Amino acid sequence: MHSLVDLLRKTKPYDRLPDSLLYSLAEALTKVTYSKDTLAYRQGVTDMAGVDIISKGEYETFFFDGSENRRMIERHSEAYCFGGISVLLNRTKALKSVMAKKGTVVYKLPSKEFLELCNSNEDFFQFYTSDYGARMLNDEFSHFVKAPASFEASYIAAEQLYSRRIDGIIYKDIVACPLNTPIFEAAQLMAQKRVSCLFIKDTEGHIIGYATDITLRDKVIAAQMNPQTPIAEVMDNPIVSISHQAYLYEAVLMMFRTKTRYLLVEKNGDYVGFLSRNRLLSEQGQSPLVFIQSVKLAETIDELRQKWQYVPEIINQLLGRGVHAEITNQVITTIADTIAVKVIEKVIQEVGPPPAKFVYMVTGSEGRKEQTLKTDQDNAIIYEDKANEQRETVRAYFLDFATKVSDYLNDIGFVYCTGGYMASNPDWTHSLSHWKRNYKQWIEETVPENAIKFSTFFDCRLLYGDQGIIDDLKIFLNEELQKPNDRFFAYIAKNALQYEPPLTFFNTIKTQTIGKEAVFNIKKAMTPIVDLVRVYALKNRIYQENTGERLQALVKLEVFKQAQYDELHQSYYYLMALRLRNQANQIMVEKSEADNYIRISSLTKIEKATLKEIFKTINNFQTGIKMRFTNNLLG
Repeated sequence: MHSLVDLLRKTKPYDRLPDSLLYSLAEALTKVTYSKDTLAYRQGVTDMAGVDIISKGEYETFFFDGSENRRMIERHSEAYCFGGISVLLNRTKALKSVMAKKGTVVYKLPSKEFLELCNSNEDFFQFYTSDYGARMLNDEFSHFVKAPASFEASYIAAEQLYSRRIDGIIYKDIVACPLNTPIFEAAQLMAQKRVSCLFIKDTEGHIIGYATDITLRDKVIAAQMNPQTPIAEVMDNPIVSISHQAYLYEAVLMMFRTKTRYLLVEKNGDYVGFLSRNRLLSEQGQSPLVFIQSVKLAETIDELRQKWQYVPEIINQLLGRGVHAEITNQVITTIADTIAVKVIEKVIQEVGPPPAKFVYMVTGSEGRKEQTLKTDQDNAIIYEDKANEQRETVRAYFLDFATKVSDYLNDIGFVYCTGGYMASNPDWTHSLSHWKRNYKQWIEETVPENAIKFSTFFDCRLLYGDQGIIDDLKIFLNEELQKPNDRFFAYIAKNALQYEPPLTFFNTIKTQTIGKEAVFNIKKAMTPIVDLVRVYALKNRIYQENTGERLQALVKLEVFKQAQYDELHQSYYYLMALRLRNQANQIMVEKSEADNYIRISSLTKIEKATLKEIFKTINNFQTGIKMRFTNNLLG
């Protein structure tokens, strides 16, 4: 065993892994000895069941050309791993042919364990993707390497939607006109340029809106508007843009969140083109994100319930294709948001228009855009302040509205919050001034219960309503957080320390027994990361809601070093992927309700070793919290 661990320590990229993981890997290795020269693998033909680590002897790797001549010959000896690129990028077919020399001894690591390492160790994974990218710069190498005919079985690409950047597709050129252009001239320009979307510019040349075929139909022809009217009077807005470096899936999600059909592509501060939602979706074929469009078209509560019941299948597809858990979270959240907005719009139709501007906000995991398949309702309502004689009427409307929304959501599958953190609870539906008093009280009257409430409602996000209300609240909150209050941050930090990673003194995973199974609660294991990052976000007045986005902001402010970001980000989303896979399996295979308990017996040795390393990382960061914040309470 020790000799195998020593071999792994000398082999790239295994030399980047901790010893605890190397010992687990060593147990999964099987020995193969070649007694004579043997063609072990033939390019594009041989299926690889894993990767080979050379212990003794030599692998000669090469490409066969059309005349069976050997090209690009390379020789590899002890402490070399062959097959990583083949498993990751070539649908497990050998990328190069291999002649194993007589007397060669290799240890084989199965694909399952290898892919688990790629999932849990970003640095390990990037070693292979970087190596492949560097090799593809060689014309001869790229000549022999054929791109997979289908992305379905490719671990990295899986779907082009998740691997291609916007820069990698052809987006449409912008056709624009001045804001005072008569409608008929704008229509003529659209016909001349053969475009269905025309952008509108102000006097300084800035794009301020757009008009489409639908705009002309609904706002001009149907309304019998004078065609001499300036196009600016019927244009749609606001303008939504996205970086040319963003991924396609981000563009699709942004379109659904903002309800826009067109995204301007931004590069170096300029708009260089635009994307249409129809084009993006049509290119994706059967992509799970196309499902969101069908959710938007659902009309009844029964239809929405059926859509939500299908989500575990989508998540299972995504995780099975190697899609990162951070992306998977965004997909779940976008679907849940779309369903909730449909419900809100349905209730407004039933009870009539609201008597005041308002915000329906979501909190907790939904507020952080980190929903899983086991989800309850966490929401609240803020409405604008009204004159005294209107207050009771306004409040009564929103409480009735919130109750109906909550009941419908429960029917669909978003169960009531057992803690009562719902807008239907009178405690969490109030005017803007009342909410400001809430936050101020939670900061100034620092007790453990207030720290919990503040943490819950700091993770808030507008789902529906007036953006100005939530902006007003955040401006107020920003001012309050700048006032010196060491006790507040100390209690918030203590709240972040109430859950400890489930690791015993003897470096084993703490478990509890449910039925006859030893399990651990993965939600509680993840909570310290969420709480830890929130504390630093509060201290530095970072208002991104998502844990991953907060981590990125903290790195930019140099609060965290890049290595700390990598550790926390990787740890959090490894746990998230494990949690989502477990829940999808419970729903689809076990036909049971999803929960947050992971059976120890279901974990591989590598998964157990990885979890232990993650729990150590969390322990270290919790120690940093204690040193940074809780000592203030004593001082």
